[in-house]
Amino acid sequence: MENFVLLIVVGFIVGTLGTLIGAGGGFILVPILLLTNPTLKPEIITAISMATVAFNALSGTIAYAKAKRIDYKAGILFALFTIPGSIIGALATKHISKHLFDILFGVILLMLAFYLFSKKTGLQPSENNTIKKGWKNHSLTDLSGQTYTYSYNNTLGLFISLVVGFISPILGIGGGIIHVPALVNWLRFPVHIATATSHFILLIMSVVTVIVHINEGSYNDPSVVRIVILLGAGVVCGAQLGAYLSHKIKGPLIIRALALA
Repeated sequence: MENFVLLIVVGFIVGTLGTLIGAGGGFILVPILLLTNPTLKPEIITAISMATVAFNALSGTIAYAKAKRIDYKAGILFALFTIPGSIIGALATKHISKHLFDILFGVILLMLAFYLFSKKTGLQPSENNTIKKGWKNHSLTDLSGQTYTYSYNNTLGLFISLVVGFISPILGIGGGIIHVPALVNWLRFPVHIATATSHFILLIMSVVTVIVHINEGSYNDPSVVRIVILLGAGVVCGAQLGAYLSHKIKGPLIIRALALA
């Protein structure tokens, strides 16, 4: 797995697919690390994945910011609520056995994939934008001139962010693979706004998680740092391609791609 070119190529693929669906790419990278580095401890695997996700989130967020598709008001608030869980989750990885880690990771991703494939409705947000009690209404116009108007349950969004913040660093998946379906199906965000905003939230959450891992010494091994740098180089380039492709692909197809991945 420490092949120079292979790591960059894997990073590029992770960056492209992760940014396209707003999921960071950890859900792709972690299985690869598990299969190619069976001796690595869960905390090291998640540390590598979250550092790579941070590179991806930074590059993707820059691209989405240029496209003006990020809901910053919701993104900042939701991101703040992921921080407590991110810290606790990153610290908890040391207390999870490799066997339990494998089972948790597989079960959660299979459940999510089944939910997305089986849910016929909810692939796009409701057109009923009536403001309900406790809901926030927002309108956003992107760079292409398309205007998105939608309402979302802010309280539910904060709760989901707390849960995502805890689960993501434990599994090293970044959280977008959970956050995007939640933003679309439960909070009624337009798909393209959900993927962009999820990436922005992911940037803040992943940076906090990486800081915790640095403090815990997860990156003390030079070989781990080398893997992160090479994956990061590929991810940064792939994220730009993923953000570009997101403008060309319809929302429901993005959700199907998320389920398949």
